[in-house]
Amino acid sequence: MYTRRSALKLGIASFLVSLGSGVQSQDLDDTTVIVIGAGISGLAAGQELLRHGAKVIILEAGDYAGGRIRTDMSMGVPFEYGAGWIHGPSSANPIQKLATQIKAPTFLTDDNSLEVFGPDGTQLTDAEYQHIDDTYERLLRKLYLRVWNRDTRSIKEAIADLEPEVLNDPLGRWLLSAFVEFDIGAGIEDISAANAFADTAFEGDDVIFTEGYDTILAPLMSGLDIRLSTPVNRIAYGDDGVIVNGIPADYAICSVPLGVLKTNDIEFDPPLPTDLQVAIEKLGFGSVTKIALRFDKAFWDEKTQYFGIVTEPKGRWNYWLNYRTFSEENVLLGLSFGSYAPIADRMSQSEMTEDALAVLRAVWGEHVDEPNTVLSTHWSEYTNFRGAYSYPQTGGSTEQFEVFGEPVAERLFFAGEHTIFDYHSTTHGAFLSGRHAATRIIEN
Repeated sequence: MYTRRSALKLGIASFLVSLGSGVQSQDLDDTTVIVIGAGISGLAAGQELLRHGAKVIILEAGDYAGGRIRTDMSMGVPFEYGAGWIHGPSSANPIQKLATQIKAPTFLTDDNSLEVFGPDGTQLTDAEYQHIDDTYERLLRKLYLRVWNRDTRSIKEAIADLEPEVLNDPLGRWLLSAFVEFDIGAGIEDISAANAFADTAFEGDDVIFTEGYDTILAPLMSGLDIRLSTPVNRIAYGDDGVIVNGIPADYAICSVPLGVLKTNDIEFDPPLPTDLQVAIEKLGFGSVTKIALRFDKAFWDEKTQYFGIVTEPKGRWNYWLNYRTFSEENVLLGLSFGSYAPIADRMSQSEMTEDALAVLRAVWGEHVDEPNTVLSTHWSEYTNFRGAYSYPQTGGSTEQFEVFGEPVAERLFFAGEHTIFDYHSTTHGAFLSGRHAATRIIEN
């Protein structure tokens, strides 16, 4: 009813060649490249350069490789701190190709398997489901016209003009949060109406990794010199090369998250060009907050994939993934979106747990026991990220994403999901951006 938008067996070398960019082989034996950040964009860039003979050094501020791909298996099932789905798992999607090559077990999610509960905790009637369906389809058609008309306002402002009653309708606010804010990663009051729906996507229903998203990282890390717990504070660049934290090299690829660039914690010498500085300022970087609650027994319908709960404020634990549809563990994964996500991020785990349980108890009442395990995220509070993923912010432009695709002084390159508008905020976008940066160096 609803729409939203083993490699080791092959041999590491042949596997990585199968994922190659198609760039003609070139001898980079005398070339050193420093990659800042060991997320998937940095790893993808590193592997492509390594395959062409370059010496690659990856400097990672954190104590693990993977960046916004991080899996915790302590509950017996994967809790994904960051990336949780392969969005559009067609054969053209490089992440799906990775999953296929390493024979990673996946589960096809079903967005149609959804039960929604209203403000009073009761399941919606058929008429209310139809109301949500009709409202969403109608709004999307009208909002797509905002793209063509280059509406400079936020989505909220556009809707206030198009159909103001939706913003005063609890079901309307829920669908805008659960579908739009979740997909784009920010509040409708901050998302550009002109650019929110101007990107592209691969085809196919989303899938999850039943043994963890991080299973795709091993082949990407193979053979790379990854130096963990090594934050970068200065990048100098010029005609004769780069110096990163005192280490000289021919080129550098900066693949740190946009949120880190916004903090100015990394000094660039000379300062970055004005168009890049403006892009860093104008592009949005939002948060999505997750909490996984494992219970001794299930009190919900074990066969339903997703639960929606109409809550206030908007975005407060209003969408839940049921792990029982793909595992034996009694786990519900709750999500908060939009302006509520950073509020949740600032909560302690005990505060967040009580907040989430209050939402569940509004539906299932006394059947909701205390969880035996709790895991949660706080992306906007993590100093190495400062958010979850980029989004087209009001006042920004799609061109500002693409500015990052051009090298600075032919020595400094950028990679990450924020550098590729068509696939921004996705793992496959980050992967493709890393390959793009490496390709520019190979062809230089």
